[in-house]
Amino acid sequence: MFENKSLSNNSSLALISFFAVLYTVLRLIPTFPMIGATGTFSASDVVSPLYGLLLGPYIGGVSIILGTFLSIVFGRPPIFLGLDFLPALVGAVALGLLVRRRFHLVSLFYSIIILFFLVNPLTLISVNFPYGIVIPFNWLHFLAFIILISPLSRKALNWITADSSKYLPQGLLILCFIGTMMQHLTGAILFENVFGFLLAEIPADGWPAIWTTIFYLYPIERIMITVIATIIGSALFTTLGISRKTR
Repeated sequence: MFENKSLSNNSSLALISFFAVLYTVLRLIPTFPMIGATGTFSASDVVSPLYGLLLGPYIGGVSIILGTFLSIVFGRPPIFLGLDFLPALVGAVALGLLVRRRFHLVSLFYSIIILFFLVNPLTLISVNFPYGIVIPFNWLHFLAFIILISPLSRKALNWITADSSKYLPQGLLILCFIGTMMQHLTGAILFENVFGFLLAEIPADGWPAIWTTIFYLYPIERIMITVIATIIGSALFTTLGISRKTR
């Protein structure tokens, strides 16, 4: 939306400053509690996919990094040893690249982070249910990846960049879903590596119970974030419809 080659350095800096401050404020607003760690998710999780879609990978990404560190300065304690910006950064940059139609690059990156999560010895691969039913822990991430590599992601991008806003909510829903799932998986990788290895605060035998609890909660949390982001994004894209056509 805002990020294009015609922007001057001053305009880019102004956008980064504004959206970094906005992100800072939203990071100071707590939402869901984190399972297995002291801390909460924040309202900024809702807008991080929109930062990628509206601002592009560079302005959106830098705004998130600065906003994260500013929120630490203003009292939000870091959870992942100062790497708290990474989950939102991954989701925003991925969607910013999708807007530039770099589907293969984003698909490759998503497959790498899925693999990186699965090979970690602290990861819960699947959850067992009665009658021999086994469900992969990452089932919702796999769904997002399938949507990403399918023609549906291309259609979603066409819907949000079309002159007509008829299918705008559907397009935003699909893209925000992909972005928030990539964000969630990056956060999960940070979570188990920081608290399982670097800080060693959670013993190896404590992870199955934590991941099982998260298994039941994360789909609800991520779907809520996706829906709220879609509602906010629909309003923003409709208001900024003229700019959207020139992206």
